[in-house]
Amino acid sequence: MVTKVLLVGESWVSSATHYKGFDQFGSVTFHLGAEPLVAALQGDAFEVTYMTAHDCVEKFPFTLEGLSEYQVILLSDIGANSLLLPPAVWLHGKPVPNRLKLIREWTRAGGGLVMAGGYFSFQGIDGKARWRRTPVEEALPVTCLPYDDRLEIPEGFQAVLTQGSTHPILHGLEGDWPLLLGANEVLLKDHEDVEVLATLPNEEGGHPLLVTGRFGEGRTVVWTSDIGPHWLPNDFVEWPGYATLFKNILRWAGQAR
Repeated sequence: MVTKVLLVGESWVSSATHYKGFDQFGSVTFHLGAEPLVAALQGDAFEVTYMTAHDCVEKFPFTLEGLSEYQVILLSDIGANSLLLPPAVWLHGKPVPNRLKLIREWTRAGGGLVMAGGYFSFQGIDGKARWRRTPVEEALPVTCLPYDDRLEIPEGFQAVLTQGSTHPILHGLEGDWPLLLGANEVLLKDHEDVEVLATLPNEEGGHPLLVTGRFGEGRTVVWTSDIGPHWLPNDFVEWPGYATLFKNILRWAGQAR
């Protein structure tokens, strides 16, 4: 069975000004952040639609029927405003369906919702990701903080597994995991179906790293670190467990349907 995944976000554009004595010029560079994960998912088991941050503003579905094409939606490093403010609203003052509510209802009906960490995940840098108190947060097994939630750990930390290898997401992941360099801080919901599979070490606060939950008929997963550099270093990407971990996450999330 092929799991159809809609991966949303993980792209950005940077501009730079270059000074050479009296003269200067500018340049613009487009970056993709999900290429390691897309490469790791290649094969017969997953069909990934990679919708970049600028494309999702207009191309993310505006109907439940459009979302029903996918078993899993993975939101990664994309702020809520990108789905709340398409050009029809922002530029032309026209009403459109609220896509955050659509994600919530799609999950309730049996979709698999995953949010991965980043500077524009959960509440994000300077609190600008703005997922707190949204319909999407309602579906997740965690709540967002009301302020900048980044945990920058440049010396690195190792995940602490709390469920051994008993949960399907952790199957095939024996031994120590490579270092991670950061995560978003979140708060666990007090629900019976919320399971913490991994945390940061106690000396780094013991915050949730990998959490599963249920919402209606759907399954939800939170991974509070990144899916690629910089919080998830190249050593983690090159680790055989990288592909295993994210395949397990997406497979488990998509099994609700």
